[in-house]
Amino acid sequence: MASFRFFIAISLVSLILISTLTPSISKTAKNDDVELDDDEDLRFLEETEGKKDAAPSHSHYKEEDGGDDEYPDLDDEDFGNYHDFDDSDSDPYKEPEVDDKDVVVLKEGNFSDFIEKNKFVMVEFYAPWCGHCQALAPEYAAAATELKGEEVVLAKVDATEENELAQEYDVQGFPTIYFFVDGKHKPYPGARNKEAIVTWIKKKIGPGISNITTIDEAERILTSESKVALGYLNSLVGPESEEIAAASRLQDDVSFYQTVNPDVAKLFHLDPQVKRPALVLVKKEAEKISYFDGQFVKTAISEFVFSNKLPLITIFTRESAPSIFESDIKKQILMFAASNISEKYLPSFQEAAKSFKGKLIFVYVQVDNEDFGRPVANYFGVSGDGPKLLAYTGNDDARKFVFDGEVTLDKIKAFGEDFLEDRLKPFYKSDPIPETNDGDVKVVVGNNFDEIVLDESKDVLLEIYAPWCGHCQALELTYNKLAKHLRGIDSLVIAKMDGTTNEHPRAKSDGFPTILFFPAGNKSFDPITGDTDRTVVAFYKFLKKHASIPFKLQKPVSAPKAEAASTPEAKGEESKESDKSSNGGLKDEL
Repeated sequence: MASFRFFIAISLVSLILISTLTPSISKTAKNDDVELDDDEDLRFLEETEGKKDAAPSHSHYKEEDGGDDEYPDLDDEDFGNYHDFDDSDSDPYKEPEVDDKDVVVLKEGNFSDFIEKNKFVMVEFYAPWCGHCQALAPEYAAAATELKGEEVVLAKVDATEENELAQEYDVQGFPTIYFFVDGKHKPYPGARNKEAIVTWIKKKIGPGISNITTIDEAERILTSESKVALGYLNSLVGPESEEIAAASRLQDDVSFYQTVNPDVAKLFHLDPQVKRPALVLVKKEAEKISYFDGQFVKTAISEFVFSNKLPLITIFTRESAPSIFESDIKKQILMFAASNISEKYLPSFQEAAKSFKGKLIFVYVQVDNEDFGRPVANYFGVSGDGPKLLAYTGNDDARKFVFDGEVTLDKIKAFGEDFLEDRLKPFYKSDPIPETNDGDVKVVVGNNFDEIVLDESKDVLLEIYAPWCGHCQALELTYNKLAKHLRGIDSLVIAKMDGTTNEHPRAKSDGFPTILFFPAGNKSFDPITGDTDRTVVAFYKFLKKHASIPFKLQKPVSAPKAEAASTPEAKGEESKESDKSSNGGLKDEL
């Protein structure tokens, strides 16, 4: 009996402690959620929102992985990349006629076992509706057939069906291509065509260099391959061969061969009597032959091939895009010109390119090509038939520099030198500054960005959007409501900028929409990414947390309450009138 009384006593003490601590714990948890004033009631904000107000905040699959792609704001959803210069998205999907009998189909059930049993496997994660996957399909299938019998297998996974596999391997765009070696994978960085895939894989699974012993072999290689490096050696084994083999592994998109046959050397435009070891790079381009004259070691050989493997001028097409954007050379000089006037200017452009091999990529964009040229020109803000020259730093900081003057050899070379020495003034696109800007959401363009967004006296929330972006359209109602509620707060600006027609070095976006917050008094620092739910309340809490200048939201106007009510009936009437007035004010506000 005594033990029972002791148990009751302990229980009562525990209940008293719990009841005492619970309000404190609850208050702490509430404060941890967001730093709001104790008397701030946000229920009326929640009441103004419906399910339609919230835009999806999660990412979604894109066509083609983002990676190091250039020209980042051409993708329909996330500032696409060079593959999005085509018009494949505008065409209805049609099943391509592809003979992919040698491509293995992998699924969740057989994926792990297959990767474990095969030393070398290339895997393409694709989506049936993806235009870039459709374009890759015949090239991928042809590569699989050519490599049949080698120690490698090409496989594919329908990521729309195998969602768990796609998530496991972090597939965020289509197509995503991985190369597995003993179960470990790395992204495939090469071009999306059969020749590039085959060349790259052969280097990964083989010694990296092949022997040419006969004239027939040499003729076949020169006919079938677009870029070939040939070492003319004293022996097919030994230090010379090892150096060129090591160099070959550093240059994925060039085929390396070696020979000791003078007749083969002659076919590759080498003097059979030349001092060995010698090396030549042969391309199917205007500058067909490049001779190596450095020390015969892997680094020097690799640097020589790297500097000379690209054509003097790359004509922008879907096929050539990877050689532009996936090159280690990020800086580019682009010439925009219609096909009917290009012949007048291309010779000078090509001659100038010789002075910048290994430093700049020279690109010709045919502006009257509606599939590829026009989208690129639109992105850079180039109009008309040209010629117009523009320098581009690549995706690292996406700065552009406009050439001003007559397109001559000397002036192109001077422009290139100034570009390399960082002596040019960047150019940024901008819409005209609005004549009036009195809306709840302020309109920002390139030319008024500093005035509005970088105003040190204001906390500024900026949405970078695209007119055609579905996520931006879904967000618009919520964003407008937020701005309407906050329009009376002078220290706070809610703004938006069309990212397809306006640029600024401080307005970096990963996709559409991008939300950036620029706190007052801290505009020299990088903005804060608005990584929050897309609701009015969530945005409000985000602003309260990060704003440099404290503010408090005013509720919609309600009828003033009577100082006192003498009877319960009077109190009831007062409550009804208050609710009626409050609801009316809320409707007016929204």
